[in-house]
Amino acid sequence: MHEALTIGQLSARSGVAPSALRYYERLGLIRSQRTGGNQRRYARTELRRVAFVRISQQVGVSLEEIREALDSLPSSRTPTPDDWAALSRAWRDRLDERIRLLGKLRDDLDGCIGCGCLSLQRCTLYNPGDSLAAEGPGARLMLPRADAERAPA
Repeated sequence: MHEALTIGQLSARSGVAPSALRYYERLGLIRSQRTGGNQRRYARTELRRVAFVRISQQVGVSLEEIREALDSLPSSRTPTPDDWAALSRAWRDRLDERIRLLGKLRDDLDGCIGCGCLSLQRCTLYNPGDSLAAEGPGARLMLPRADAERAPA
C-alpha cells in the first residue's frame, strides 16, 4: 500500500484516538489493510473519511447515517471530488432541516431562558396536561407536527 499510515500516524494526523479509529473501522466507517505482522495500515485517503466522520458527529449526525453516506462512495477506488459532491447533495435537505431545527431551538430556548419560564402562555416548550401526547413522542412544539410530516412538500 503506497504511503500507508500506521494507526498512530492516522491518530496524530486526524486528532482521533487510536481506540476511536479501531471503533470506526469495526463499524465500517474507515478501512485498513493488514501487514504480514497483522498491523493496521491506512491509505492516506482515510484521513478524509475520518474528517468527514468527525465533523458529521459534531453536528449531530448518527454514526449509522454516516456509515450509510460513506457506503455510497466507491469502494474500488479513491473517491473523487464528484463523489463527495454527490454525497453532499444527498445530505443537503437533511442538513437544511437540522439547521432549521437548531435555529429554532436556539431562538426559542434563548427566549425561554431569558424569561425564566415566567410566561407559560408564550413558552414554546410548555405542554399543559401533556395535551400533545397523541401527536407522538418528543418535543412536539419544536419538532415538525405530525400532520405536516405527512403533507407533501
